Amino acid sequence: MGEVLAFESRSEGPSSLNPLLVLVDADMARVNEAIVSRAHSDVDMIPELARHLIDSGGKRLRPMLTIASAQMCGYRGDYHIKLASAVEFMHTATLLHDDVVDGSDLRRGKKTARLIWGNQASVLVGDYLLGQAFKMMVETRSLEALRILSNAAAVIAEGEVLQLEAQKDTSTTEDAYLRIIDAKTAALFSAAAEVGAVIAERPRAEQQALQAFGRNLGLAFQLIDDALDYSGMQSTLGKEIGDDFREGKVTLPVVLAYRRGDAKDRTFWQRTLEKGEQSDSDLRQAILLVERYGAITDTVERARHYGQIACEALAIFPDGPHKLALNGAVKFSIERAF
Repeated sequence: MGEVLAFESRSEGPSSLNPLLVLVDADMARVNEAIVSRAHSDVDMIPELARHLIDSGGKRLRPMLTIASAQMCGYRGDYHIKLASAVEFMHTATLLHDDVVDGSDLRRGKKTARLIWGNQASVLVGDYLLGQAFKMMVETRSLEALRILSNAAAVIAEGEVLQLEAQKDTSTTEDAYLRIIDAKTAALFSAAAEVGAVIAERPRAEQQALQAFGRNLGLAFQLIDDALDYSGMQSTLGKEIGDDFREGKVTLPVVLAYRRGDAKDRTFWQRTLEKGEQSDSDLRQAILLVERYGAITDTVERARHYGQIACEALAIFPDGPHKLALNGAVKFSIERAF
């Protein structure tokens, strides 16, 4: 566990994300070193399993938000590195736990940790990473940052329980689904952006602006993930198309298609999602239904709506490279496949 992990090259990403990657590059290298160090343990399985997920890819947008927001707010210390690392460990822990809950076999195109080491090891290593995340938060000596991130951890867990309750429930409403993703996804985006201003001791108005930015970016990001699952473009996410469908998840495209469909269509969703009775041709039928009723288009439009709110939240900050780069991150999150 001694070497530094390689981040994705700036030349590989969409142009709208490149300005952010350039600005955070040096600090993210330090975050990378902290991740390597904090994932170390004398218990061999811990770094081995953690490394498997850390090496599996992903752009690490959440810790980049912490770094970029701290930089934009003029922070000159080192604690933003610890907070960004804590954010990434929180995210990694939730991925480990989610794969167990969902029974997922693939994550970003690779076998999940639970498939290799088992459910028990995945949950326990996830707990270890959460513990390391909280240690780093405490080391920043910022009670406010600790409050924000610990609250986010609790909200994320609530969101996962809400999603579990709504799984296979075709009566789920759009409002109920937005509540789920607000908790399970947007909460960490929100906290990641806000703590950058907190550690820089910026006025409350700026902290709230970055909180709103992160929250709405997180909502947009998750809605695009939902749309991609039925779009046939899963190479963008690194997972199989139809994962949500096979797992019985009622996401926004399903909510919209179910409400707009006729009795025959609703019977299809009830059979495949509620009862879990799926044949090889059912995924294609599900894709046809979400396309027929404009559910993908409207899900993307809702994502654009939240993306616009995210950009507007940054109006309080003067124009500059960081503000431009954060707006570009919103564009990237929404337009990565559409």
